[in-house]
Amino acid sequence: MLEQLLELDSSIFLALNSSGTSSFWDAFWMVYTTKTYWIPFYVLLAFLMFKKLNTKMFVLTLVVIALMITFTDQITNVFKNGVKRPRPCYAEDLEGLMVLVKSSCGYAYGYFSGHSSNSMAVAVFTGLILRYKYKYAIYGLIVWAIFMGYSRIYIGVHYPLDVLSGFIFGGVSGYLFYRLNNYLQTRFTLAE
Repeated sequence: MLEQLLELDSSIFLALNSSGTSSFWDAFWMVYTTKTYWIPFYVLLAFLMFKKLNTKMFVLTLVVIALMITFTDQITNVFKNGVKRPRPCYAEDLEGLMVLVKSSCGYAYGYFSGHSSNSMAVAVFTGLILRYKYKYAIYGLIVWAIFMGYSRIYIGVHYPLDVLSGFIFGGVSGYLFYRLNNYLQTRFTLAE
């Protein structure tokens, strides 16, 4: 059963990885998947949260976000080193069949995707924080995270199952850290 699931994962990967490859789309998805290009977007999200919260609660929320990103990133690494599933760009059976857009493949193991888990955690956490003022923001943020996951498949460094697992873990983490943030804000408000 596991072997059939992995074969299906490889088939879906090949279909998505080679869909629409061109110099325009290659460049687009490389920019999309590069975290540093998203700094202005993160600053905008922080600004929107700052407008909603007082300074003390905003700083507390930033600390919780830093903890959340560290948590999702480190647990992702635990899974990568524990499961040791090679990235598709290291899979010999996919050699010559897949497109590697990125100049290097990166770390040898890819289960599960850190980009997917981090982006979905940010999407869920921020979307829940902003939902009272920006009701539909969470949907846009989730679409942004899904595109982030797709970018990892397109450039050739993750299988769809890596991305899907990252989404699930990131979504759950984002929700749990949102709850932690609410709890801490309530505690600090009551202590004043």
